[in-house]
This record gives sequence, structure tokens and C-alpha cells, in this order.
Amino acid sequence: MANLGFRCVRALLAALLGSALFSLLVSPAGSYGGHNLGDWEKPTTMPPLPPRQDAARVARFVTHVSAWGALATISTLEAVRGQPFADVLSLSDGPPGAGSGVPYFFMSPLQLTVHNLEENPHASLTMSLAQTDFCKKNKFDPQSPLCVHIMLSGTVIKVNKTEMDFAKHSLFIRHPEMKTWPSSHNWFFAKLNITNIWVLDYFGGAKIVTPEEYYNATIQ
Repeated sequence: MANLGFRCVRALLAALLGSALFSLLVSPAGSYGGHNLGDWEKPTTMPPLPPRQDAARVARFVTHVSAWGALATISTLEAVRGQPFADVLSLSDGPPGAGSGVPYFFMSPLQLTVHNLEENPHASLTMSLAQTDFCKKNKFDPQSPLCVHIMLSGTVIKVNKTEMDFAKHSLFIRHPEMKTWPSSHNWFFAKLNITNIWVLDYFGGAKIVTPEEYYNATIQ
């Protein structure tokens, strides 16, 4: 009788452990997602999109809710010298609810993108609402114009002392992991000095927004 009870307990433990192991195998792998997203967390929930007819407000909105973007530069790598080279960079235009419209970056001379910018500071930055819950909720493919994305062109420059505190606060409050990045990489704050803006938020082609319209626009 004792042996029978022991076998029952052992079978029950095996079943429980097997279930737990199966859950671990089918669960997503853990990985820090940046912007305080945690382990493969759901896309960021965002407030309502401004009216699409107000392209300047839409552009400011996308910049403010974006935690990252793809920055395209002209490559200095011998294999692709002179060709477009895009990299994903974390960014912030200000603390939540207080965006300036200026995309700030935390960069290191070790990055290939920085090597490119040292030779040619011109760059283009693309940001998309595909990184939020907007497109998934509305079943918009990331390439669809309805999945709003914007393209900003200009030059990337280092932030001066006057702007340093705001840039640091803007980035660190949205990307707290940056505080722990190794100082030996000589990190510095930079920004995109915007000269041209395109907004793709509906069918019929991109809308052109001037920097003046962009910076004068207000968002909630």
C-alpha cells in the first residue's frame, strides 16, 4: 500500500513538472525591450491620433510617441561606401506629454552610424506608429499608409551645453537603461536638426510639412 501511495505521488509530481516545463518551452523568450517595455511586452498604448488633415500635428504626434526610429546615413564602410546605411536608434523628443519635436539620441563613437555622420552629417529618420498598438489594433500592415509614418531629413549634430540637461532628461526618462551603459564608450547627446518633413498617413502620397509648421504645431 505504501509503495502504491509513493508511486501515485511520484506520478503527480511528474505531471506537474511536465506541465511547467511545457509552459516554459512555449512561452516567449525573455528579452529587455527598451523604453521600459519589459519582456516582449505588448506595443505601447497611445492617445488618439490627431486629425489626419493636420499633417503638422500628426508629424509632431508620431515623433513624440516614438521610442525609436530608423536613421539612414551615407556609409563609410568600404564594402558599401557611399550607399545608404540605416540603423535603429532609441530616441526621445522630450518627457511624456512635453515633447519638443526635436529627436534626441544617445550615441557613441563606436557606432557605425556615428562614423558615417563624422564624414557626412546628413541623415534621414523614419518613425512609424507600427511600434505602438495603433496599427495592430486597426489591422494596418506596417507598410500601409494608414499605419502612419513620417520621414524627417536634416543633419545630426551634438547637443550644446544649453540643451544638454533637457536632452539627457528626455532620453533617460524614457530609456532608463541608458544610465547603465558603459562610460568607456564615450556616449554623447545628439539631435536631428530637421530641414525637411514628409508625412504618410493616408492614400495619395506623402504630405510635405515645413519645419516652421512642425514646430508651431501643438499636441496633447
